[in-house]
Amino acid sequence: MLLVKMFKEAYHPNAYLSNIKNIKLGLQARTRILGILDNGSVDAKTISKEATMHYGVVLHHLRLLYAEGIVERKRSKSHIWMLTGLGQKRLPNSG
Repeated sequence: MLLVKMFKEAYHPNAYLSNIKNIKLGLQARTRILGILDNGSVDAKTISKEATMHYGVVLHHLRLLYAEGIVERKRSKSHIWMLTGLGQKRLPNSG
């Protein structure tokens, strides 16, 4: 009998969206974006650079997160994105 080990990746709790199919690449992208936004408000261009992702991909996922109420944007010369506080919360590390 062949046993296959499956490793479960840790995604940001808010990376899972209810209105779309949550595929691995999307979860990874949203986890990277949300990880950056956990540290504070920032524009999409900065997120793109810090996450090493294409700008269009970042905007796509920000719009998906915006539609779910996970992020919001402030109007300025360039939109500043921030977390709303809605959605699931990270559990503190136990151990």
